[in-house]
Amino acid sequence: MSYIVPIGPYHPALEEPVHAKLYTEGEVITDAEVYVGYNHRGIEKLATERNAIQTLVLVERVCGICSHSHSFTYAMAVEGINGVEVPRRGQYIRVITAELERLHSHMLWAGIAFHIIGHDSMFMYTWDAREVIMDMLEELSGNRVNYAMVTIGGARRDISDDMRRKFLKNLDACVPKLDRITEIALNDKTIALRTKGVGVMSTEDAVRLGAVGPHARASNVKIDVRKDAPYSCYDEFDFNICTWDSCDVFARVVVRLLECYESVKILRQALENLPEGPINNGNKLPKIAEGEMVSRHEAPRGQLIHKVVGNGSLFNHRVSIHVPTFKNVTTVPLMLRGNTVADAGLIIAGIDPCFSCLDR
Repeated sequence: MSYIVPIGPYHPALEEPVHAKLYTEGEVITDAEVYVGYNHRGIEKLATERNAIQTLVLVERVCGICSHSHSFTYAMAVEGINGVEVPRRGQYIRVITAELERLHSHMLWAGIAFHIIGHDSMFMYTWDAREVIMDMLEELSGNRVNYAMVTIGGARRDISDDMRRKFLKNLDACVPKLDRITEIALNDKTIALRTKGVGVMSTEDAVRLGAVGPHARASNVKIDVRKDAPYSCYDEFDFNICTWDSCDVFARVVVRLLECYESVKILRQALENLPEGPINNGNKLPKIAEGEMVSRHEAPRGQLIHKVVGNGSLFNHRVSIHVPTFKNVTTVPLMLRGNTVADAGLIIAGIDPCFSCLDR
């Protein structure tokens, strides 16, 4: 029998509103359509009525999980237009916050993936490990969601030497937990049965559809803005691009866990070699010079782009935000075909979607 099965826009397996229409023969999905646009807040329009400092506050609220990524990317665009050079210590603090955010995002996603699979013990264990990272972010910024660590020309808050040493000890405590999570993810039969061979997207399809971030790397596409077009101080750190070649949901779990180790590696290097000096150029309200700039950042979900156009006033003439979910959501219908309705929620969640970012 042929059926049309709707998933969403509000569904227990998905944290944000998206509507997937599944065309099925019995339990098997033969085709699918994905509809977005349930969470539009007009952020790009609001940005044209705000100055650069106000816009930092605004773009942080595009997304709760990758809030620092948006303020980081926007600040780089304004600094590029104005020809502002950020002090090295400020650059390092930005990168430290970005990699802590990546750890928190990947662990949050892994926990949710285990929950959707039905492995709630792993869900709770992963989120317990994530609490170490959340405590570090809270100590660094005073917040667990929007960190407000960026200002135009540098970082807003400094890292004391005591905090630096404490963070290094916390990372040492986090790694054994990561080891245990990775060991179970790689060897547990329940996880294997629910993820291996599910939601396959070949390397060729990933390239053709323009997938980005861990979603692309899980299809064995070796791309990462931090390596391909180094920005801030990423060229000073030694780390690897993690890929996996099974191209399924299992690969998406493994790649994100492997990337956690690379983030720990970057954090250790940054904390051990934190430069002396100022963290910013002073908290001034800058005019945005006439001109335009495109900045790119490897957010937890993939390449994030901000284009800022200035006209010489205090306000943005135009802010355009291009998020990784915009690229990755187009791969969902392809991955759903040939799978069962029971796996649809996991496959959609497998791209680590942020429809808050996408719809803005």
